[in-house]
Amino acid sequence: MKKILFYTLLISIVLSCKNQTQGATEQEHQHTVGKANDTSTKKTLSPHTFAMNMIGDAHIHIDYSSPSMRGRIIFGGLLPFGEVWQSGAHKATWFETNKDLLIDNKVLKAGKYGLFTIPSKEEWTVIFNTNCDQHGKDDYDPKEDVLRFKVKPEYTEKAVENLTYKVAGLSESEGKVSLSWENVSIGFKVKVE
Repeated sequence: MKKILFYTLLISIVLSCKNQTQGATEQEHQHTVGKANDTSTKKTLSPHTFAMNMIGDAHIHIDYSSPSMRGRIIFGGLLPFGEVWQSGAHKATWFETNKDLLIDNKVLKAGKYGLFTIPSKEEWTVIFNTNCDQHGKDDYDPKEDVLRFKVKPEYTEKAVENLTYKVAGLSESEGKVSLSWENVSIGFKVKVE
């Protein structure tokens, strides 16, 4: 009789533990599904994206986060004129080439660079910096610049909502890199060395 009572008690304990474990698994599963649904409705304000193209045998790749205007004044507002900008959101925008390029009659050696700009109404300064892995412009140091040059901005009637880079081929050995946002566009030619 004691054996029967012992086995009955043992079976009821095992069944009780099994039911508690199944309940926890179902709760965890439901919780996970709820989280997935919650995050899918959130929109990233500055999505991570890239622009790339082949110019001859040079592969040019620009990696950046693309903020949107969202009703804000960007140049001369959110981004003050005359100050260094990481040319994107969050981490510094980086520019990579597997071949030496001629930009503004200066050689940019093959490699990966931080791409910065200094916006102004009349002209922008474009900067290639050796520190490509930094948050925003927090660690920007002009001593690490390898190339600086000026470009004239072009103004358009139609605003570009999201910051957009393009790498366009012009010929077998020449291309154009452009940045557009708000009603401003800048660009510069690159030639494969």
